[in-house]
Amino acid sequence: MRRRDGRSWLTVKSGSGRVRVEEEIEIEGDRFERLWPLTEGLRIEKTRYEIEADDGLVIELDVYEGDLEGLVVAEVEFESEEAADAFAPPDWLGPDVTEDARYKNQRLARDGAP
Repeated sequence: MRRRDGRSWLTVKSGSGRVRVEEEIEIEGDRFERLWPLTEGLRIEKTRYEIEADDGLVIELDVYEGDLEGLVVAEVEFESEEAADAFAPPDWLGPDVTEDARYKNQRLARDGAP
């Protein structure tokens, strides 16, 4: 669940690695308030910055807070695997952790920083 700028979403993700399904469903504020307590002990805090990259791509830079302070992860979504293969990341972007399960939000919430 996510709340940003007064709007709330429930996000469902399936799969792992480079190709996965992700659906975001906007929910009413009162529904968010009823569901939020169910996430106790499994929350992460982060600020997301969107950085424009070449070819109309956006780098989503997540700067973690709280228990995960100091962790910074970037994500880029592509239209196809070919587009992902063709991507030339900027020099400041660190190593690719796409296949490293330790960096998944669910794992970070449960186990802490890698």
